[in-house]
Amino acid sequence: MPHFQHSSETYYNRELSLLDFNRRVLAQALDSSLPLLERLNFLIIFSRNLDEFFEIRIAGLMKQRDLNAIARTPDAIPTEVVLDELSQVIHDTVAQQYQTLNHAVLPALQSEGIRFIQFKDILEKHRAWISHYFSKEVQPVLTPISLDPSHPFPRLVNKSLNFIVSLEGKDAFGRAIEMAIVPAPRSLPRLIKMPVEVEGSAETQIFLTAIIQQHINDLFPGMKATGCYAFRVTRNADLVLAEDVDDLAVALKDELSSRRFGRAVRLEIEDDCPQSIIDYLLDEFDLSEQELYRIDGPINLSRLSTSFNRPELKYPVYTPIIPKVFRKQTAIFDVLKTQDVLLHHPFDSFQPVINLLREAAKDPQVLAIKQTLYRSGPDSDIVQVLAEAARNGKEVTAVIELRARFDEESNITVANILQEAGAVVVYGIVGYKTHAKMILIVRRENNQLLRYAHLGTGNYHAGNARMYTDYGLMTTHPDICEDVHRMFQELTGMGKMAKLKALLHAPFTLHTELLKLIEQEVVAAQAGKYARIIVKVNALTEPQLIAALYRASQAGVRVDLIIRSICCLIPQVKGMSENIHVRSIVGRFLEHTRVYYFEHAGEKRLYCASADWMGRNLFSRVETCFPILESRLKKRIMKDGLLNYLDDNQNAWEMQSHGQWEKVVVEAGAEPQNAQKYLIAQKISTV
Repeated sequence: MPHFQHSSETYYNRELSLLDFNRRVLAQALDSSLPLLERLNFLIIFSRNLDEFFEIRIAGLMKQRDLNAIARTPDAIPTEVVLDELSQVIHDTVAQQYQTLNHAVLPALQSEGIRFIQFKDILEKHRAWISHYFSKEVQPVLTPISLDPSHPFPRLVNKSLNFIVSLEGKDAFGRAIEMAIVPAPRSLPRLIKMPVEVEGSAETQIFLTAIIQQHINDLFPGMKATGCYAFRVTRNADLVLAEDVDDLAVALKDELSSRRFGRAVRLEIEDDCPQSIIDYLLDEFDLSEQELYRIDGPINLSRLSTSFNRPELKYPVYTPIIPKVFRKQTAIFDVLKTQDVLLHHPFDSFQPVINLLREAAKDPQVLAIKQTLYRSGPDSDIVQVLAEAARNGKEVTAVIELRARFDEESNITVANILQEAGAVVVYGIVGYKTHAKMILIVRRENNQLLRYAHLGTGNYHAGNARMYTDYGLMTTHPDICEDVHRMFQELTGMGKMAKLKALLHAPFTLHTELLKLIEQEVVAAQAGKYARIIVKVNALTEPQLIAALYRASQAGVRVDLIIRSICCLIPQVKGMSENIHVRSIVGRFLEHTRVYYFEHAGEKRLYCASADWMGRNLFSRVETCFPILESRLKKRIMKDGLLNYLDDNQNAWEMQSHGQWEKVVVEAGAEPQNAQKYLIAQKISTV
């Protein structure tokens, strides 16, 4: 395929696109049709997403700007221009976030008896209890730090809560101290439940900031605090590891300690803070007004995440369903010998995956278990079962990706647990993250070694499996199992690229084969045949695939893209992409499935994968893409996982030709269609 030269006319900036996704998340909090506590939860999710956006994406752009590096992005927009546009959009969006919180969500919660008390809300009836709580629980662990020649500005941890205090008077040593910093210890809760007898409600929580601000003078006896302002600094949290490290785990531990004190990229401070103090902090953190966010409310809304026993204010409880085939007292191995099983989480329970490993750990006929782990956690059932299998004498091999962002420390702990149990732990390939989701079990049956495999689109994490939509395939198909075996050999040993029969895998064949599959649809369309492509992924950024999809559109191929977050392709442009439609689903569950469908001259090829259509997935990660071979499963994914989402008119957004997103509205006379609700109802009907 000839090289396609992108520009801002053909390639939408990825940072702006990711920010667009976060704005779609925020829009859920504005939707009065959603349960009230779920609206609050979407505000919290937006805050967490924005934190990571600053820690990784904004931090990377600022580093490019500081180094005067030319960003070689396909849209060719200068870094400074992107930062300016992002800043403007983020400032507007944060203002909208707090407008929604202060004037919609919090008042509605208060009308339901749920109240969050800030400093401005403290009443006379609260003071005695606050004073007692401060003296007993808070003051003993606070460490005020004066700012003077012998006490330089302290090194503040990434995203930690702090107060800057303006002072009058002299301290015990006769010094006229004008300012001090009071870090809020991380050991203290950010929200404290107030007693019913004080507030008159069982569901009232007070912010730690309010308690400290109420008693800030107690920390500076003999002096007067003339102002106390909460602030938070966000830092660059990306990790950079050298390619030639001797021990990946040791190198990663060293880098983790530096993440807490990376270059400052954002300052959030209460909006009533005087400009002189703000200027002082900006200078201290080497930031400009562009990186300053004046906050009208609690700083860091993720701290509002708390449990309330108010089911009427939440989504109806849904318990994932065990598929019928596993409800009988039949061994999972016996089931899989007769058929492939497809799990669609969270509508299907994740328990069969755990049970498969649990059976394997105890089965005397099982000789070996191999598994990739990207995000699992040391307390997960899967890690405990793998450790048990190793103690039971099974040959357990775990390929653990230590560099899964923000889970690095947890993954080091997982590695230690499994190594102590006797498992072989491999950290994958330096320079290539192991993002594939694979389990392989080797079992002796009738004097033969048989293989059982599980392949998935999502992580082996039971918590995620209740909140993310993902597919998992359990199979004994010989070619697939042989390919999984070869991929494990590739990950743990040395040698040439594994030649696979059924699977496509990155960084070797996946990108090339995807281009071929798209081109085959082009050829079919040019020959007057029906041609169609449907892709459901989390992100689409890879320039060559985008160019290939433009070519497909121009040839008359019908292209439907269901992209959760980043989409750098621009649809509906006359002469370039008018046959391409892009939609995003933002609902109760985080859409995470990766499914690729190609009409393929009526053969209807359908794949599930661990890979998004991003350069990092296709060239810098180990990924799997597995075909769905059984026609009944292929039809099920097509109906439930693709067409169902294309019909959604409740949670869907569509990307326009100018790169912006518009919420899909129900047309007059049309039936409301909610893809996730449909799948829940469908599963409940099988019980």
